[in-house]
Amino acid sequence: MGLLTQLVTLPLAPVRGVAWVMDRVIEAAEDEYYDPAPVHRALAELERQLLAGDIDEETFDRREDELLDRLEEIQAYQRGEL
Repeated sequence: MGLLTQLVTLPLAPVRGVAWVMDRVIEAAEDEYYDPAPVHRALAELERQLLAGDIDEETFDRREDELLDRLEEIQAYQRGEL
């Protein structure tokens, strides 16, 4: 960018700064949302609950299906399909 362009667009600097910060916030939120580690931990905890007798087979199957669907969504995002 030339000096003249920088001077002319100087009043827009705060807007560009806010846009940059919003991009970083969105990026961090997506990284957290599409992190498979919490899903894997939830699956392990679910299995622990089933083996301990805290939940029945039907509850386990329903919740496991939900978690596996979530894991598929994460994998599709990571492949760039979403």
